[in-house]
Order: sequence, then C-alpha cells, then structure tokens
Amino acid sequence: MSQASLLMIHVGLPKTIGVENTPDQMDRPWRSGIFKSPVEGPVWVGRTNVEGDGQADLKNHGGPDKAVLAYSADHYAVWKQELQLPDFHYGALGENFTIANQTEKDVCIGDTYRIGGAIVQISQPRQPCWKPARRWKIKDLTVRIQNTGRTGWYFRVLKEGCVERGQEVLLLDRSYPQWTVALCNEIMYHRKDDRKAAFELASCPLLSESWTEILSKRFRSNESN
Repeated sequence: MSQASLLMIHVGLPKTIGVENTPDQMDRPWRSGIFKSPVEGPVWVGRTNVEGDGQADLKNHGGPDKAVLAYSADHYAVWKQELQLPDFHYGALGENFTIANQTEKDVCIGDTYRIGGAIVQISQPRQPCWKPARRWKIKDLTVRIQNTGRTGWYFRVLKEGCVERGQEVLLLDRSYPQWTVALCNEIMYHRKDDRKAAFELASCPLLSESWTEILSKRFRSNESN
C-alpha cells in the first residue's frame, strides 16, 4: 500500500446560513463550522484545534479528543457517484485533514502519527451529526455515513506543531491493532447488543472519553436487563 499523505487541509469558522420562515426546513437558518476552505502553506495544529478552525457546537465538536477531524480522500469518488453530486469535493464533509491512501480499515484507535511538526493520535471514529445532511440537503446522508462505515476519525494532538499539505502521515506507534476504526464503527452502529464487544472496546485506554462513556452505558444497561 502507498504511503499515507496529507492531501489537503481545510479550516473554517462557524457561520449562520439560511432564510427565515421558508417552507423548506432545510433552508431555514442554522449555524455550523462544517463549511471549510482549503489552506495553502504551513498551518499550526494546537491541542484543541487547527489554527483558523472553529465549531459552533462545542459540546459535541472540538476539544482535546476531537482536535482534528480526518477523512479519507479515497471515499470521495464513491460519494460523488452514489450521491450524483459532481461538486462533492475534498472537505465536503467538514474534515480538517483529507488523507490519501488510508481508510477506516487501515487505522486503529491509539495509532500515533507524525505529520510535519505535529504528533497526533487517533481517539475515536467520527460520530456524524445531522449537519452533513443539512449542508447537502440529503436527509439520510448521516445514516448513510454511519452505515457505510465511511465516517472518518478524530485525532488528539500529542505534540503541537505546523503541518502542510503533501506531508507524509508517518505511523510511529500502533498499540491496539485489534481496534480498527472500521471495527469500532461496526460495534457502535451494527452490533448494539454485543455486550462483550462493547465492554472490550470501552476498556481500550486510548479510546476517547465520549465513546468510552457511550459504550459503558450500553454495557451497564444490557447487564441490568
């Protein structure tokens, strides 16, 4: 397999779009940071964010476990064909890093990578909210992202530094090869009654706090039934 690389970097600040009192709810005002633009040249990656980027919903987006959203460039050709959207370009799903030659099947929770001057670590799969569906006016898009497993993933930042498009995504450490992002998605969305898998994944010490909490609640709930 070819070396993974940082194909593009995208950032954007939250903005409000839409028109009041329109008949179509999809066209009514809403606020999001999903609209991002490509960046050329070095970009600073901090502990909780990429420089120039922001989130409207700080409860569910951003923070140490979700500092950088990554998405596979390999998925875009498939999305364009499935959605019949020729302008469904890199960054269309609101990611910060579009990464070539890497998908959810290739990466694992806890994977630690060097990209330029930064060191990042995978914390969880992306758990898509309603905003991709709202942006593209495709009501079932969020469900399709989940069901296909083409979710992307989040990085926490272990070492701040500058990154630039075209740089290698160099694997430094893989402590939990059993927990691919693809398998995590399968457990979260398709194996909701699998108590053993939920418990084992929640026990991974490098899984994000939010996913650990969700899976632990699921396990405890099933345990009490």
